[in-house]
Order: sequence, then structure tokens, then C-alpha cells
Amino acid sequence: MKITFFGGAGEVGRSCILVSSGSTKILLDAGIKLGKQEEKPQIPDSILGELDGIFLSHAHLDHVAYLPHIFSAGYRGQVHATKPTMELSAVIIADYMRLSEPKDVTKDGLNRLRKSFKVHEFRETITVKNLKIMFIPAGHIIGSSMILVDDGKNRLLYSGDANMAKTRLLNGADIKNLSADTLIVESTYGSKNDVIKTDEDSTKKAMQSMKDTILAGGKVLIPAFAVGRAQEVLFMLDDYMNSGLLPKAPIYVDGMINRAMRIYRHNVIYCRDEVQKRILMSDYDPFRSPNFVPIEGKGVRGGVIKKDEGCIIVTTSGMMTGGPIISYLAKLGSNPANKLVIVGYQAVGTPGREILNGAKTVQVEKTTLHLNIPVETYHLMAHADRRQLEMFISKIKGLKNIFLVHGEITKLNEFKDDLSGKYKSFVPEIGVEYTI
Repeated sequence: MKITFFGGAGEVGRSCILVSSGSTKILLDAGIKLGKQEEKPQIPDSILGELDGIFLSHAHLDHVAYLPHIFSAGYRGQVHATKPTMELSAVIIADYMRLSEPKDVTKDGLNRLRKSFKVHEFRETITVKNLKIMFIPAGHIIGSSMILVDDGKNRLLYSGDANMAKTRLLNGADIKNLSADTLIVESTYGSKNDVIKTDEDSTKKAMQSMKDTILAGGKVLIPAFAVGRAQEVLFMLDDYMNSGLLPKAPIYVDGMINRAMRIYRHNVIYCRDEVQKRILMSDYDPFRSPNFVPIEGKGVRGGVIKKDEGCIIVTTSGMMTGGPIISYLAKLGSNPANKLVIVGYQAVGTPGREILNGAKTVQVEKTTLHLNIPVETYHLMAHADRRQLEMFISKIKGLKNIFLVHGEITKLNEFKDDLSGKYKSFVPEIGVEYTI
């Protein structure tokens, strides 16, 4: 079995991995990388005609948004995914097309892409020539999967983006009875210092901070990924507002989050049993909470900005590379009575990382943001931290080789050094073929 990394190696973004065994070739994920400039996987178009299938770990931009380019360049095969991943990918890709307007994407390519999806359930065995492939719950977002590839001689496990901890909506990754010779593992939080605490005390401090802003008439801005992070944030805010820890105030929901919420609701069977029971056994549907006020259209958004009230605004994009959050920051970011709460990972090169590092003037495309707004961070687990990654690795039977991906290069190298005593560990390079 051979592995070639065309993205996601030594970086966060544009995940794209070619797995070859004999004459069979499959692609694991096909994403792009957003920053000051958009970066695409470095996969030659000539390989696309040789692919026997594309398998998606989950529906985030850095794992699926290169699909329109692949189909426009001539790929005519299938895309394999879970049902939530298929439905959310369609939304993610439509939004990407609208905002980025990529010139190399054709109408024919998009039409073929729409018809290409083949849906699978978790732990269903999928046969592609000499390969047997399986999706295993990854706990990152709804429908997210680890991908197991077996050619009869080698077993490869790709973690995708994984979370071992239970969240408000999802169970953690299903790591029972896993065995593999080789692991490709995300290492977003792979440093020894990446031990993320989301204990009750830190949550209460975050809620108290938001409460102070709301009661003073300020607006709390929360940029969030439309898929996954936004739903966890909204469920948390709803719970605390219903309990009285947060004062009653509008929770405005803007951008693609509203469409993603509907897809989550339609696929609630993939959520924790407790979430399903809240819907089936009570009159309260947390996806349609009366605390949520959907924003539809720029005119409504302008009214919210001008309205003299304390409120919370949850909107895209999570790394502040575009989307409605830029309009809100442009109008509200100079007023210290408001507050910006960052709840997700901010990749190097993104406006979000600049703001997290203390920048007061930030350029986002044609908009210059002048910020005088308090910035706070509150971690919600969506990726495994260092302790979880170590535990995950220790649970895999027969493991010999580990490829560390989807992380900043300093963290990847640190993690590699710490693993080298037990495993053959690699920080792969883009375009290099590895034989396992």
C-alpha cells in the first residue's frame, strides 16, 4: 500500500490523501486551505482519471471544497460519505462557490458532482476492487468519520478530524476494537501544551462575561464554523439562557448556520440519544428554540446592528476569513461595549489568528477592520487534544506506523519526537509517496 499527501501535510487545511494498492487508487478528502490566499491540493489532474473513488471524512471546507475542481477537471467516479456528510457538503460547496467564484469550475463539473454521492452507514463494509473500506464515527461533527482501508495485507486508519470527548450533541469517536498497521492522525492540538480544559468553572466565567456585556447593552459576537461548532455553541447558549445563568436576550443566528441547523435536525438520529429524546419525548425542540432569531438577508442584519439592545450574534465564518462576521465587526468592532468571543481554532494566516494575536487593524479582502473590542476565547472541544490523541493511539492494536497531519509544523514535529520511541512516526511532505 502506498500513501501520497497532496495537502494537509505540515499544515492545517486542504486535506487530500491518495491511497494506492495494486491497481486501485482512492482519495481520502479533497479540501482547500483559506488564509490570505486560497490554496488547493497539489494533486495532478492526470491522477484524477485513475481514481476508483473519493471518500470524505466530514463536511468542512478544508476537507470537501476541492471537489468542484476535481469534477470539472474530468473525474467521473463516485464520492462516498455518510448521509449527513453528503447533505452538509452540498451546503458547504454551494457557499464556497458563491463566495470564491473559482474560475476553473464548470457547470458540467458541478452537475456531475451533485449526482456522484453514494451514501453509507457507519461500519458498513464498502468494497472497491481489492480494498475494503469502512466509515467509523469520529465525534467531530455530525456524520464525521474515521476511514479504515484494508487491502488484505495492510490496514490503514485515517482519523479525519476526531474528537474523543462527548459533546452536547455527539458522542465521542468510536475507538472500540480498532486495529491497524498504519495510522494517519490529525494533530491540530498535538503539542504537550495543548491540554484543553472546558470545565464548569471556565464555562461559568464565559457566561458571566457574556451576561455583563448583555446587561450593559452590548453585543456579543461569536464567529463559528457553520457546521459543528455553531450547533454546539447554540445548544450551550440555549441551555444557559433557559437555566437563568444568561439573561433573556435575542440570540441572532446569521449565515449558513441556519441551513446547517435544519440538516442537523433532519439527521438527529446521528446525535446523542439524549438529544433525540429531548425532541421525541418533550415539547421542546432545541434546534428550533424560541431563543434563536434567524437572520435572513442583509437588510435584517443591518437592523440588528443598529438596534439598541444587548444580544448575542452567532455567525460565520469561524476564522473570520469572510461572511457576515466581517459586516458585524466593521460596524460593531470599534465599540468596546461589545465583545468578541472566539470559540474555535484559528489557523495561521487567517484574520482570526491575527485578531487572536492582538491585531487592532485587520484587512479582510476589501474591508479594513479597526478593532477596539474586548476579545475573549472559550474552548469547545471539536478536535482531540494531546491527551486524547495519546489515548486514541494507545487503543489501536497492532499499530506500527504513524503519519502526523493537519497541524502546525512545530506541533507535528514535537509530537513526532515524543512518539518515536514506540512507533515509526512521520511528518509527511506534500507530494512524497510513502510505502507501508
